[in-house]
Amino acid sequence: MMNQLQGKTKVDLVIRHAAEALTCKGEGMTELGVIKDAWIAVKDGRIAGVGTEREGSDSIDLDNAFQLDASGKVVAPGFVDSHTHLVFNGTRVEEYAAKLAGDDKKKLEGLGITTGPNRTIELTRHASEEELFQQSKKRMMNMLNYGMTTIESKSGYGLTTESEIKILEVGRRLDRETPVDVYNTFLGAHGFPEGVTKEEYLRIIIEEMIPEVGERKLAEFCDAWCDDGYFTAEESEQILDAGLKYGMKPKLHADAYSYIGGSDLAVKMNMVSVDHLNYTPVEVMEKLTESKVTGVLMPALDFAVGHKKPFDARKMLDLGMNIALATDLCPACYTESMQFVINLACKLYKFTVEEAIKAATYGGACALDLDDRGVIAEGKVADLQIWSIPSYVHIAYELGTNIVETVLKDGEVVVDHAKVQ
Repeated sequence: MMNQLQGKTKVDLVIRHAAEALTCKGEGMTELGVIKDAWIAVKDGRIAGVGTEREGSDSIDLDNAFQLDASGKVVAPGFVDSHTHLVFNGTRVEEYAAKLAGDDKKKLEGLGITTGPNRTIELTRHASEEELFQQSKKRMMNMLNYGMTTIESKSGYGLTTESEIKILEVGRRLDRETPVDVYNTFLGAHGFPEGVTKEEYLRIIIEEMIPEVGERKLAEFCDAWCDDGYFTAEESEQILDAGLKYGMKPKLHADAYSYIGGSDLAVKMNMVSVDHLNYTPVEVMEKLTESKVTGVLMPALDFAVGHKKPFDARKMLDLGMNIALATDLCPACYTESMQFVINLACKLYKFTVEEAIKAATYGGACALDLDDRGVIAEGKVADLQIWSIPSYVHIAYELGTNIVETVLKDGEVVVDHAKVQ
């Protein structure tokens, strides 16, 4: 029970006079729950209350609370990124630059530059854990500066037991040694290593990698890429069933470049999320809606790679699907900003501003099976961000601007851009 002083709740921190507080507690994907002239109180890293300024003055003891003045600003939950490949070595910048004026692979081959995922696998395998940690930490801290307080990190750029373990160990270290919460996903089924048959690699994933990852408790989730040229729905199910035996909840890359039953498998296994969905048929969208499996969409990837089928997500939203937006930060989609993802979702995917914000907060939490964040409500984790804009609609309007002024993680100020001004 909280201490009471003259009928008022004693708290550690209060954000006051916010022009708007976005609780993200409204109906479906469209209702943000906007409170005008708002206060948010924090105690012991949790939200102790939220309401109008008058309500706060009546119920909160401000005498010993640290106060943040959010006059003329917007308070929102911290962003939750449910799909990243955060831990990798190097970049594919040469490949990206060469392709801007056309797909000039021969030029790159002439320079002796490996292209595609194999380039990243090669670099990541040969990097030390410390090198991977320092590169990934820099990316992650940049994401924090853009308002990201929870991040999912996938393996998948090692494709050997040793290197997959190394990637996941870096994820665990990032979680321990930085303010951001990092949740690991084992994605050994991200492709196939050279010199190994598909059948043999499937055996290695199921009989060697997953038991090793599971016994070390290195991952919360297990994932696979279910698409033409990768893993079939049947193979993906074998992998995810093996992960479930070690407590790893199932997620899936599906329907990115073809429809081969991956999204159906997501419904069958009642997965935490199914990601990409460029080729998902409407009838399967309806099944996903009914099953409440969260669909994770990544407009920045479609933009970066010039996807041949950037889709209209409007149908999913209109059906009532639970949707998350994610950065898909990786060597092929190098963005650290969820704000940029929101820009693209609104402009290219026809999201409303409200839908995009909610998908980047509440939706992201759903896609990680977390019910303690992504919203501003009593008892939830005090992961909050203060935007230096007069109304939330500016997040879609201001292109390339970092609107974040302050970030709180577990009720502690971890980013304060106001001090830099």
